[in-house]
Amino acid sequence: MCGGPALAQIRIGVDIAVTGPAAAIGASTKNAILLWPKEIAGQKVEYIILDDASDPTNAVRNARKLINEEKVDLIVGPNTTPAALALLDVVSEAETPLLALAASASIVEPQDARRAWVFKLPQNDSHMATILTQHMADNGIKTVAFIGFADAYGDSWWREFSRLAELRKIKVVASERYNRNDTSVTGQVLKIMSAQPDAVLIAASATPAVLPQKTLAERGYKGRIYQTHGIATADFLKVGGKDVEGTFFPTGPAVVAKQLPLSNLVRKTALAFTSRYESAYGVDTVTQFAADAWGAYMLIANAVPQALKSAQPGSKQFRIALRSALENTHDLTIPQGVVNMNPKDHVGLDQRSRVMGRIVNNKFTYAYGG
Repeated sequence: MCGGPALAQIRIGVDIAVTGPAAAIGASTKNAILLWPKEIAGQKVEYIILDDASDPTNAVRNARKLINEEKVDLIVGPNTTPAALALLDVVSEAETPLLALAASASIVEPQDARRAWVFKLPQNDSHMATILTQHMADNGIKTVAFIGFADAYGDSWWREFSRLAELRKIKVVASERYNRNDTSVTGQVLKIMSAQPDAVLIAASATPAVLPQKTLAERGYKGRIYQTHGIATADFLKVGGKDVEGTFFPTGPAVVAKQLPLSNLVRKTALAFTSRYESAYGVDTVTQFAADAWGAYMLIANAVPQALKSAQPGSKQFRIALRSALENTHDLTIPQGVVNMNPKDHVGLDQRSRVMGRIVNNKFTYAYGG
């Protein structure tokens, strides 16, 4: 007795920053992607990974190649906010789902025609800024200075942080910016030092986030330093060394999975991913970005069986069905939280998606929340 016709192979395109200023993010992202199973719901899956070198122009070129030449059913990435924003028109015109690995809420908000095909793994900056400012308030921080990237990442963090700081009666006494590839921020740091803040928030990611903190340390700043969830890479710790010791930062649960309270609802899934990743790459190698990439795989694996009921891979109908299945993801626990999406929310994470961490003995450790 013959079975039904074999379905076409599923093709997943990946655009990430393996080189350039965001290479530390892209490296662990790629490591996680290399662990993705090669079969989903009984169908073989091919992954095509391209490097955008941390450049939005390259990201657009890669996305067009993946869509027009590789005929992918879905794209994962990019993992920098400027590159992700650059792809909004590309994927909406091609009606190809995008699972972005960058942080800013502006990638998926407001939900409109440009963003209908876009979903996002990292927590919104508003989620992270909420727990960060709560930690500041609980620890008696009255004044704070801000220094962030002069791009969409810094803009998003400034918008969310300044709003929440005002609500919590924390006075922002300085606001400075710098570029990802800058080699000096002495001028900005001198202005911050002159304001004498209780704490400084550095809104940056990967190894470029080290520069302001090293400069503050060199100038003798003794206040508390906060960073964002964009720092959780081994390279940040390596480059930062003793200068980043004691830093507080919001993070997804997976980064500190082993130390989460037993009551944490994400702990089991986060630990399962940690075990898998560390078996391949070594102890204490899990990053925010690796966990986001594994979450992307879990979302795809959850959506594909639903999409296969409607159409075969390689067709517009399959991409439409995938988009619908992703948008209707319900109660899916991934390493970074529990996902409940809907037509107005293409992230789907809640307060279970973040805790506060602290760098202790050159390691990311659990500090607060969850």
